[in-house]
Formats: sequence, structure tokens, C-alpha cells
Amino acid sequence: MAIAEKTHNQGQAGHGDGQGEFKDQVIYVGRVTKVVKGGKNFSFSALVVVGDGRGKVGFGLGKALEVPSAIKKGIESAKRNMIKVPVTPNASIPHPITGNFGSGSVLMKPAPEGTGIIAGAAVRAIMEAVGINNVLTKSLGSSNPHNVVRATFQGLESLMDPYTVSVNRGLDQAEA
Repeated sequence: MAIAEKTHNQGQAGHGDGQGEFKDQVIYVGRVTKVVKGGKNFSFSALVVVGDGRGKVGFGLGKALEVPSAIKKGIESAKRNMIKVPVTPNASIPHPITGNFGSGSVLMKPAPEGTGIIAGAAVRAIMEAVGINNVLTKSLGSSNPHNVVRATFQGLESLMDPYTVSVNRGLDQAEA
């Protein structure tokens, strides 16, 4: 299925830090069939990414009997499971990283200003939602959207900003 994109106002207190709008993108919608005694029951699952474009991003999976309901549940789940990602001043990642989940693996490298997002559909949606505009990525192994999204998030969670690294090493900011 195609990737859809919407922007929502953040109307609920308690989600995020009150900075306004979240951009959500539907990465995958799947139809699930359960075979029962009387026939087949159809339902839908939606994989959704939500981000504020300033370093906060989350993903969620929603399941329902109708597509809009599944997407809504996925958005709610994504807002509850947001992570903070360090973004450099040139809208890239601080260092190269590889994220792994299951048999899926995603390699991410920082890129100079003006490069753009070099990525597949699922990883591109995540990078746009988080606010990273210059990055090189390569998806290795499984092409299952669920594995690719989870591998990307595992890599993004492992990123460390230069300030944290210098503090952990006991360096002065001038040395870093």
C-alpha cells in the first residue's frame, strides 16, 4: 500500500512537551484473514510513524475491522511510544550506525548538507518524521516493513549526541 501523510494538532495534554503538531505517515496497511467455522473474518492492520520534525518520533501498530480505525489506533500507539533522536545542525545523524531487528538490518550514515534522504519508503518516512534531511541508508536482509521499521528505530535509539559522549568520557566541551 502507498504511504499516506497527515498533520494533526496535538490536542491532548500529557503527550510530548506541548510544542504543537505531529506529522504522521502510514507505512503499511495489511489485510488479515481469520478462517473460522462460518467462513472468513477480515480485519486490517496499519503500521504508522508519528514525528514532530524536531527529533521526536514513534511508531505504532493498530488493528481494527476498518482501515481508518486501524490507522487511528496506530497513531495513538505511536504517540505513546515516542523516542528522542539527536539531530545535528545540518539535519543529519551524528555518526554512522546499524540497526538490527530479526533478519532485517538498516545501515545509516550521516551525509553533508544538500544530500537529501537516500532511503527506501519505510526508512524515508521515519527520517522525514524525525526531521533528518541529509542521510544515507541501506536496508539489508528482510524487506518486511515491520522488521525495517523496528531495525531503524533500534539504530536511532542507539545514536548518541557529541555532548553526551564527551561527558561520559570526562572531556571538556572545548576538547570534543
